[in-house]
Amino acid sequence: MAPASSSARSAAPAEPVPATRPRNRRQLIVEAAGRVFSERGYHTASMEEVAAQVGISAAALYRHFPNKYALFAECADVMVDGLVEALDEVPPGASLTDVLTALTRITVAHRASGGVYRWEARYLNREDRRRLRVKFGRLVERVEEAVRREHPLPDERLRAVAALGAIGSITMHHTSIAQRRAEELLVAAALGVAASDPAAVPPEAHPVELPARPVPRTRRAEILAASVPLFARNGFASVTNGQIAQAVGLTPSALYRHYPGKIDILAAACLQAAALLSQGVERNLQGVSGPRAAVVALASTYVAYSFEHTELNSVAEAELGGLPDALRRPVVLAQREHIAVWEQQLRQARPELGPRQTRVLVHAGFGVVVEAGRALRWRDTPEHRETVTALVLGALGV
Repeated sequence: MAPASSSARSAAPAEPVPATRPRNRRQLIVEAAGRVFSERGYHTASMEEVAAQVGISAAALYRHFPNKYALFAECADVMVDGLVEALDEVPPGASLTDVLTALTRITVAHRASGGVYRWEARYLNREDRRRLRVKFGRLVERVEEAVRREHPLPDERLRAVAALGAIGSITMHHTSIAQRRAEELLVAAALGVAASDPAAVPPEAHPVELPARPVPRTRRAEILAASVPLFARNGFASVTNGQIAQAVGLTPSALYRHYPGKIDILAAACLQAAALLSQGVERNLQGVSGPRAAVVALASTYVAYSFEHTELNSVAEAELGGLPDALRRPVVLAQREHIAVWEQQLRQARPELGPRQTRVLVHAGFGVVVEAGRALRWRDTPEHRETVTALVLGALGV
């Protein structure tokens, strides 16, 4: 038999080249997991979803991480370690602007996975939470030192924490904005918080009137009222129907006569939170003249609502992502309507802002409330409400 010609040999199918595993696969896994945990929540997210994001099988994922918790714990460390490293590169005694810019750059770059820290870190075990608090404590101390040096006003630590809340807010929404512009806005907002006098009450401020939380007069309302503290304390996924039933003196099977399932109780809680906030805004904007006064009223109302309905608000914020689309949609629409009111008034007060810039700043104000409220342990006093309102207005630049 004659030997094959060179042209015939070249036309033969090439031997398959073995796929090479990326050297940074573990990093890719952690980044993908951070996005999934932030979007879906720790309990709702699955290892299969993370594997699909990376383009590997679940079995391959388990070769890197033995279980979902191990992956989650590493996600919780990655961003804070990046923030600590970024600050370590900033010289001692650097300006507050330089300190905040370094933190903002990392936060914006990792905004898709940063939501892990706002709500989901509560699912870490005690030791991992302690380590995370120590690392965040280093960040706060560094910011506090710069705040004290440049703005020697009361409550330096609170202003430092609130400034970090303004920066971290970018991880909690999906507003499309260029990275550089987002960094500029967030640094300006954080600087505004740091420079705010917590004791300064705006002349436009007036007492806030909030609708009272409905008194439970039906069994359905009693179930909702009993469920919210359980969800807030333990997380929705950890609460059982038996615990809810016990709180209202029912058998677990009797719950189904009032709610099809536990998820429907959560949806009712989220809708109640949105309704209370909407009613509060409508009431406190009545008779307000001028966009600045309207922004002050909005800030005062949101702060008062957050302090007065802390458990309900935290459940609505932390657990919304776990609702199925059909149940989440009306809550999201209510939230968008609320934010639209803020955007309209803030743009009139600051006409140089575009729509996306305005939205980023509104969320920065919300981030200030979350972190300042936590730092104050949500102790509801008139002084705390005034202080946090002043910090929100600092973030908004009005």
